[in-house]
Amino acid sequence: MARYTGADCRRCRREKMKLFLKGSKCDGPKCPFESRPFPPGQHGRGRTKETEYLLQLREKQKARRVYGVLEKQFRGYYEEAVGKQAKTGEVLLQILESRLDNVVYRAGYAHSRDMARQLVKHGHFTVNGKKVDIPSYRVKEHDIIEVRGKSKELTPFIVAQAQAGSRTVPAWLEAIPSQMKVLVHSLPARQVIDTQVQEQLIVELYSK
Repeated sequence: MARYTGADCRRCRREKMKLFLKGSKCDGPKCPFESRPFPPGQHGRGRTKETEYLLQLREKQKARRVYGVLEKQFRGYYEEAVGKQAKTGEVLLQILESRLDNVVYRAGYAHSRDMARQLVKHGHFTVNGKKVDIPSYRVKEHDIIEVRGKSKELTPFIVAQAQAGSRTVPAWLEAIPSQMKVLVHSLPARQVIDTQVQEQLIVELYSK
C-alpha cells in the first residue's frame, strides 16, 4: 500500500500550523516548526495569493495529513458522507475519528497516529475479542478495544500505562489504562472533535 515516506515536519510547515504528527516532539523546542514556521521549499517565505480554491485545497490536505489518509481513501470517505442524511462535513470527520488507529491515539496508547497505525498493523489490538490489524477499521458504538495479552508487556504499552492521564481522552471514549482497554460509548459529534479543520471548505472543494 502506498504511503507518505517524507519528513512529517514538512507537512506541518506546508499547512502553516502544527499538526502534531510527531507526538511529544511537537510540544518541545526541537520542533522544526518553532524555528521555521513557513512552508518548505525555495519560495516558502514568499507571499502566496490565497484564492478560494487554495483555501479549500489546503483544508482538505490538512485533514488528510492529520489523519494519515491518502487521497483515494479520503475521497471514498467523502462520497460515503455525501450519502448520509446529515451534514456531509460533520459525517466526514466522524468517519475519520472512528478509524481504529485514531481511537488508539485518542485513548493515549500511542504518541501519534503514525505510531498507533503501526501498533494496529502489528496485531496488538482486539475489537470485541477479535484480533484486528487494519488501521482503517471503523469502530462502532459500544465496541471494546483492548491490547492483546502478551502485547501488554511491550515497552510502548508499559510507557502508555505509566503516562495514563497525561492527555485528555474525548468524552465519546473511555480509556481504562489498568486493563489497557478502550470503551466506545458513542460516535463523536462535531462539537467534541478538536481537529482544527474547516470541513465546509472540503465539502465545497469536492462538490465543484
